[in-house]
Amino acid sequence: MTDAPLKTLKIDFVSDVVCPWCVVGLGGLETALDSLRSEGIGAEIAFQPFELNPQIAPEGENIVEHIGRKYGSTPEQSAANRAMIHDRAAEVGFDMRMGENSRIWNTFDAHRLLHWAHETAPDRQKALKQALFTAHFTDNRNLTDAGVLTAAAEAAGLDRNAAAEVLASGRYAQAVRSAQETWRSRGINSVPAVVVEGKYLISGGQPAAAFEQALRQIAAEV
Repeated sequence: MTDAPLKTLKIDFVSDVVCPWCVVGLGGLETALDSLRSEGIGAEIAFQPFELNPQIAPEGENIVEHIGRKYGSTPEQSAANRAMIHDRAAEVGFDMRMGENSRIWNTFDAHRLLHWAHETAPDRQKALKQALFTAHFTDNRNLTDAGVLTAAAEAAGLDRNAAAEVLASGRYAQAVRSAQETWRSRGINSVPAVVVEGKYLISGGQPAAAFEQALRQIAAEV
């Protein structure tokens, strides 16, 4: 273990909670940071909002139909892609259980809760992000359901009643919209986008080794 003081990098993790590559990317990033700690490099991660499907209907959409409509993929291609993502997620310890009957949901309220967590209990925001990933990708729950969202907040160590009040009141709606517009105006049009120190971009669900190399180089420059 190094005796050097910890250099803490500021990382904005721009992502959506229905983005499977965001699960893979976060796992790779955290594995890399675990390795870099012995070199005196750490990070503070803030999760920033990005809606992949802001216009999706309230009832959501079947995943196979959604991928076919959005990307032109056949059901066979969609299944093969899910299998690949399942394996990549397993490599970072995440249980991905998406199947042909899974659904994609509107995530605006989930982002409002994440913003609330960052404002009121920033040390719990990552736990909430992970709980939302689990609710969607492992448990196949409806992310527009207030009960599902408040249960995720409780699982993350947040106050469930306070989370319910945030959802019912519509709080942080403008803050989330403004944040999304800010990131889009900075050229972020796909996720995950890992922005380090406000100016270095690492794109996509990279493996741990790629994150480790990039973060080591950035830490040497800042």
